[in-house]
This record gives sequence, structure tokens and C-alpha cells, in this order.
Amino acid sequence: MNTVVTSKEEILKTSRELIRQQGWSAVSIRSVAAACGVSVGSIYNYFDSKAALVGATIESVWREIFHRPEDEPVFQDTQACIVWVYEKMEYGCKQYPGFFTLHSLGFMQEDKSAGRRRMQQTWQHILSGLCSVLERDPKIRPDAFTGEFTAEKFADVLFSLILSALLRQDYDPSAVLEIVRRTLY
Repeated sequence: MNTVVTSKEEILKTSRELIRQQGWSAVSIRSVAAACGVSVGSIYNYFDSKAALVGATIESVWREIFHRPEDEPVFQDTQACIVWVYEKMEYGCKQYPGFFTLHSLGFMQEDKSAGRRRMQQTWQHILSGLCSVLERDPKIRPDAFTGEFTAEKFADVLFSLILSALLRQDYDPSAVLEIVRRTLY
């Protein structure tokens, strides 16, 4: 994997590859520099500390796992979207074993506020996407949502179920799909 790095994205790609091959402990300024075939100073040109490198790597892992192509028809259908999310969770678990649990639990500590903020931004992005799909899905019956039971509240419920499944490493969306069917259609 000894290639010359010319960009921040290439450094992050190399960091992700180190994680896949050797686990999270493999990511350090020195190990990434060695894997990239550059000096330690070159990595410091992009990241001022190991924490900054790890934080950016975590964010790039979240982006890789939940990369959402904008033109996908799956984001017009609630059930298809839920299946997609579960497939992405399974992909993430296979590519980055332990990532979800390690990241979720590890960044709940006070001294990890930057990592927690990145995780919450990603979760908010996923939650907003669920809400958007619920609002656009033409199959949802017109009276499914009310002033008190909104698409936002239901998206919160769905997201809680998804997070729970994520931590249990349960990639079968059938229970959540049944809740959607009974509630919205």
C-alpha cells in the first residue's frame, strides 16, 4: 500500500484501509505516513494531531458507509429506504468490524466532544433523510400523520429502532418494515 499521497482524501482513504486491515489501533500519524509513503510532516500539513486525523477518518468512514446517491429512487419509498439503511449497516459492520459500537460508546465520554459532534451530525443527516422520505413517499396514506403524530416524530421512532439494531448487529429490517406497514399504509 506504499503510494505517494497528494491529498487529504488520499490520506483518509489510506487510513480507512489501515483500519480494514489492522483495526483502529493502527491509525497514527506515523503509521499513516508510512502507509502513504510520505514523511510525518506531510500528514501534519493536513492534520494537526492524531486526534484530528482519527476524527476525520471516522467522519470519512461514516460518509463511505452511508453515502447517499441523490438520484436513487430508493429515497422516494420509505420501505426501500429502510432496507437500504440496514444493508449499509451490514456493509459497515463487515468493512469496519466493531466501528459502530466502538464509535458510539467511545465518543459518549466528555473528552471526545469533537467525535461525538461528528457522530451526531451524521445521525442528524440520516434522521433528516428518513423524514424527507416519509414526506415524499406517495404510498403513505394521507391521514397517517397528524398535528401530534408527525413525520418527524415517526422518523425519530424509526431512527431509534435502527440505532438499536445497529448496536445489536441485527441487519434484518423485517420488524421495522412491519411497523411501517401497519402505521403508514
